[in-house]
Amino acid sequence: MDSLSYKTISANKGTVVKNWYVIDAENQVVGRLASKIAMVVRGKHKASFTPHVDCGDKVIVLNADKIRFTGNKMDAKEYISHSGYPGGQKSVTPRILLEKKPHEVLRKAVRGMLPNNKLRDVALKNLLMYSGTEHPHAAQKPQTLEI
Repeated sequence: MDSLSYKTISANKGTVVKNWYVIDAENQVVGRLASKIAMVVRGKHKASFTPHVDCGDKVIVLNADKIRFTGNKMDAKEYISHSGYPGGQKSVTPRILLEKKPHEVLRKAVRGMLPNNKLRDVALKNLLMYSGTEHPHAAQKPQTLEI
């Protein structure tokens, strides 16, 4: 077999096919769920993965407010932010953040597992989260993704 006759096919914006998946996050551990979502949202599960192209699939997460942490992380873990002004450091625990913004805990976990480049925000637009079991994307015929 002549290896010179085969070429590596690189995906581009026109050749990427985006599938839709639904994940039920009820009683799922945040880190394990976020790593699977990050892989699908970036497109690394596809054979046609190309690092410089958005080839990830759309992921719909249901029951995003019913995720869980292992151990004592619900109270011991802290999300730290800074306003840029002196004394502007704020910290919040996942328990408080789940009460105020239920989707933010899972979004922060997935965002942290994506590479820090220009495609991170593009990949995060492939992630759609809802608190209940209903979503408005039935027309896209999403497939269930088992975790």
